[in-house]
Amino acid sequence: MNKTTELLQQAKTFYIATLEGDQPRVRPFGAVAELYGKTYIAMNNTKKVFQQVMANPKVEISAMVGGNWFRITATLVRDDRNEARADFLKQSPIPMYKADDGIFEIFYLDNVSGKVESFGGPAETF
Repeated sequence: MNKTTELLQQAKTFYIATLEGDQPRVRPFGAVAELYGKTYIAMNNTKKVFQQVMANPKVEISAMVGGNWFRITATLVRDDRNEARADFLKQSPIPMYKADDGIFEIFYLDNVSGKVESFGGPAETF
C-alpha cells in the first residue's frame, strides 16, 4: 500500500481543500481506496465540490493520525470507468452509491507530494 493511501485510511476522516473562484472551500471526506497502484477518493457529482474539482483539479488534503498531522498536495484525475467505480466500492463500500448510478464519481491522486509532521519529531516527506 502506498504512503498516501495508508495515511488517509488511518486518518479515517480527511479534509480536502478546493477553490471556488478565489474562495477556498474545505470539506471532510472518508472514502479512500488503492486501485491499480494509485490512491482514489470518491464524491457525488451533484455536489459543488465536484464542480470545483472539474474547474481546478489541484487540491490539498490534510488530516491527523495520532499526534502527527499530514498535508498532501495533488491533482485529482477523474476515472469514469464503471469497472473502476465497482472496484472502489468493493474496497470501500458506500451504501448510498452504486457504480452505475450516474452520480458516484472517483478520482485518483496524481502529482502527489506530502509531508508528515509533529511537534516532537522530524518531518517525513513523501
